[in-house]
Amino acid sequence: MRRRLAHGLAMAFLVASLGAAQGPNNSEATPARARSVESKPEIRKQASKKAPNQKAPYQVGTASWYGSYFDGKPTASGEAYDMHDLTAAHPTLPLGSYVRVTNLHNGRAVVVRVNDRGPIVQGRIIDLSYGAARVLEFQEQGLQRVRLDVVKRGNRPHVALLQTVAYSRPVAELP
Repeated sequence: MRRRLAHGLAMAFLVASLGAAQGPNNSEATPARARSVESKPEIRKQASKKAPNQKAPYQVGTASWYGSYFDGKPTASGEAYDMHDLTAAHPTLPLGSYVRVTNLHNGRAVVVRVNDRGPIVQGRIIDLSYGAARVLEFQEQGLQRVRLDVVKRGNRPHVALLQTVAYSRPVAELP
């Protein structure tokens, strides 16, 4: 064991000293030739395909909704889930964010507040409350292709963690 360690240290020292064996570099670097004005590449601006104020969607994918089974149970934000509120569960957006959800089938849209984490089913991008699904008119189908646009990012992404650390203190009392 000691022998391997000694060999390893000797090799490391040998490799480190190889660069120093050349001595100082006294050669002067020659400057690169300046380009003539005619040799500059031509720059062309391409027309934008989007209107200047139009933003790309945050996400496009499948939405689902959750209802009475979860009604009254705590969400990741610490508040009780109300299936008739306009709320949603999203895996990454900060809690308290507001998102415009547009039903790509009928064009209806609703702004929801992210107060929970989910969806837990792979392939879905957001779980909406029953109330939001009703506004978007897909409560019968259960699933719908939607577009998400962030209206306002939340500023309290760790509310659930704070709620756990604070034990039984309500969210409103936290800093």
